[in-house]
Amino acid sequence: MNDLPLPDEDADEPVGAVLARWRKRRKLSGHALGELVNMSQAKISRLETGASPADPQDVRLIAEALDLSPDEVDRLVGLAERSDEVGTDWQPMAPNLSSQQNFVRRLEAPIREMRIFQPAVVVGLLQTSEYARAILSAFRTELDDDKIADSALAVSEAVAVRIQRSQALDDPNRRFDIIMSETVLAHQVCGPTDMLGQINRLREVAQQPNVTIRLVPENALWPFPPLHGFELMDDRYVIVDLMNGSMNSRGGRRIVRQYQRVFRAIESAAVSEIGPILDKYQKRYIRLLPGAA
Repeated sequence: MNDLPLPDEDADEPVGAVLARWRKRRKLSGHALGELVNMSQAKISRLETGASPADPQDVRLIAEALDLSPDEVDRLVGLAERSDEVGTDWQPMAPNLSSQQNFVRRLEAPIREMRIFQPAVVVGLLQTSEYARAILSAFRTELDDDKIADSALAVSEAVAVRIQRSQALDDPNRRFDIIMSETVLAHQVCGPTDMLGQINRLREVAQQPNVTIRLVPENALWPFPPLHGFELMDDRYVIVDLMNGSMNSRGGRRIVRQYQRVFRAIESAAVSEIGPILDKYQKRYIRLLPGAA
């Protein structure tokens, strides 16, 4: 059987596309190939189209199941390994507030495990509508030309989508591991009444069995500098926060592993007994209420 590279194959062609060509050449359906390697047809499709990163072990398994020569197997595994070492594409998300929230909601929908770190403000999934409105309203101005980017209506739409996103917390089959710096509570982004409402929201969500909320105390020694917030979606995607929007990394295990290591490092400095810290800031904002002594 001739296992030389296919004639119309480009040396820079993604490994998934090459595997798809070989599968078709062998006259196998995605379902049939999946049965051979104990993978779902959906996973085979994601790998071939590039929707999921090509894991070198999966590539070897599939290439051997396609009865390719050892040299061709090694070549394809090498392609997968090299793609793993190349920085993945960071894609900017839509600057429009409501569009961005809808994009993130769609990205989060199939995810089973989310790990989120936020050093500046309360994590979006935990925000009350009042807190979210204050945060999103602050980003109505574009930094480049100082023009209004979103109307008050767009902010309201974005707040509504953000609250819809938080309904995912009620799914017992999904897991949320959330770490924030204590300073997110010190940053008064809205009035004392709304900050108190936000603190109560954190208390409520922390009681859910599928949600872990931890805080890094203000006197903690940081094992890794808290440069920016990020969200890890399973072992597939990373979203990072920027001043003028967000970027998402779709695939690229090297990037995902880097952020997993950062998350574990920060996790070592965080505490799960958040009640005393919440009490501290609750007292602070009560003292700031109008008419408080």
